[in-house]
Amino acid sequence: MVTPITKVERRKRNLGQLNHPSRASDRVRFPKEFGVRYSVFVDTEEEFDWSLPQSRASVGTSHIRFLPEFQRLAEAHGVKPCYLIDYPVADSPDAIAILRGMMVDGRCTVGTQLHPWVNPPFDEEVNTFNSFVGNLPYALERAKLLALTEKIETEIGVRPVVYRAGRYGIGENSAQLLEELGYRVDTSVRPFFDYSAEGGPNFLRHDARPYWTGPNGLLLELPLGATYTGQLRRFGRSLQSFARNRNYVAGALARTGMVSRVALTPEDMPLEDVKNAISAMIGEGLQYLSFSFHSPSLTPGHTPYVRNSADLSDFYRWWDVIMSHLHSLGVRPAGTDEVIEMAWASRKLRS
Repeated sequence: MVTPITKVERRKRNLGQLNHPSRASDRVRFPKEFGVRYSVFVDTEEEFDWSLPQSRASVGTSHIRFLPEFQRLAEAHGVKPCYLIDYPVADSPDAIAILRGMMVDGRCTVGTQLHPWVNPPFDEEVNTFNSFVGNLPYALERAKLLALTEKIETEIGVRPVVYRAGRYGIGENSAQLLEELGYRVDTSVRPFFDYSAEGGPNFLRHDARPYWTGPNGLLLELPLGATYTGQLRRFGRSLQSFARNRNYVAGALARTGMVSRVALTPEDMPLEDVKNAISAMIGEGLQYLSFSFHSPSLTPGHTPYVRNSADLSDFYRWWDVIMSHLHSLGVRPAGTDEVIEMAWASRKLRS
């Protein structure tokens, strides 16, 4: 049982909503022995055409058969990935069999990713605004999350405690719902990215430091890894705001090396840029780095990032080089279960 947060401590927090940036007092301060660690999250989802609007039409999950190949690479580097699975994956017997096989001996963990357009109950209109699940009414967001959570628990045999909203679409009710349903970690915050033009959340004021959130402060937020690099990196947020709707400005800043926004992913992020981002984040004192990618990238033709066999070879080379680079810097991998344990230890609380 987790010791509840006192009323005094709760008042020091923000409103406990995931779309609110953290305060300094909310940030996780891992024990010294934690060092600098990293985790890998895989958005394990159905195949769909990224160039078309969302649809409830039947989708495939055939690429899941290639997850074990990535799992072998991860294990070779001591990495315990967290596969965040959505409803079509949880509803596929073949996909579930593969995931169960990889979970033997605790070699990976399974969490939740919610794509509302393919997740029952189907009570909303399918459109861009509703593709961000946090925009749905409280009761419908809860019903979808409960359906997915119970589906995964039934199929996998373990109740998931790690969550990511598809399209990073958290809303004002999301943290409360996650606490209510027993989740311990959210991974939906994507720092320095802004989806408000489509009706989604704006994360420009967030950063990549883990923090406590939720109405009772019981939810650990592990933001996706991202930062600014370049000579003007400390002005990155302001420059990005200025460059909004001015693509030529953002392009010029990146080409000249003045400032670039870099996410910790192999998807459209060059190796050297990510190495620079890792150095910048460690230099800022971050103790935790979160890497991620979309599972359909494991097969050519399903995402814009891996279009052919050459891209797939580059994808695997990217991971091999980055994981080796992290090792050379003394940055060790950490499974989500270990991160949760050490985060709570930092508060002198036990679950």
